[in-house]
Amino acid sequence: MSNPPPDLPRLRTLETWLALTLDQVRERIAAVELREAEVRRGRSARPPVPDWTIELGIGQGRRPLYVHVGGCHLAGDRRYPVSRDAAVRAVTEGVEACSHCRADTELGIIG
Repeated sequence: MSNPPPDLPRLRTLETWLALTLDQVRERIAAVELREAEVRRGRSARPPVPDWTIELGIGQGRRPLYVHVGGCHLAGDRRYPVSRDAAVRAVTEGVEACSHCRADTELGIIG
């Protein structure tokens, strides 16, 4: 502020307003710091991405639809992690490999 008011009542009013504003800023800083700490804790507690997943279909029976490389962003929500051997077995038994992540190529299976 370049020119504060010259009289004491207005200076006290300005002081009160600045103190309230500073309190609000400090509360906001504390809330943002808490949120950032929660995000860091969440990231560190996140389970590791599996190497392979199988995506299931919808409905009764929920048959396996696709084999994906772990972390494939086209894999749907209905998936579960599997071992490399289970992924190989699924592809060789007719479960389609994802055409995006090329799970069959990654598994060393020539389609």
